[in-house]
Order: sequence, then structure tokens, then C-alpha cells
Amino acid sequence: MRRIKNCNDIGSLILTRRKELGLTQKEASGLCGVGIRFWSELENGKETLQQGKVLSILSRLGIDLIAEVRS
Repeated sequence: MRRIKNCNDIGSLILTRRKELGLTQKEASGLCGVGIRFWSELENGKETLQQGKVLSILSRLGIDLIAEVRS
């Protein structure tokens, strides 16, 4: 499990998963239905990307996003 604190953490997680799957950015973006520019910006931690697309990509890569209230 990884603690996500910012958009860079999400980008790093997606980059790592893409490489685990042996995909190029072009292949991964095609499989997830987004453009290569969007994919690149996502992996680089751009903060203003559409959250619906980001959540869809996480799901398609087999990544579950779990939120937990801190005690």
C-alpha cells in the first residue's frame, strides 16, 4: 500500500504500474482511451487533470483507490 499525498504521487504510482505491465505510454493511453499528452501529464503529476479520467485509468490499471479517515 502506498500513501498518496499529492498528484505527483499518483503519477509515480501510474508510471510504476505501467512499467510493471510492460506498456509504453502510447500503448497504455490507447488502452485507457486517453491521448498520449494526457497520459504524459498524468505521469508528471499535473494537478488540473479531469478526475473522472484519472479514476478510470486507475481502475483499468488494476489500482484500487482507498480513502481512510485519519484518527
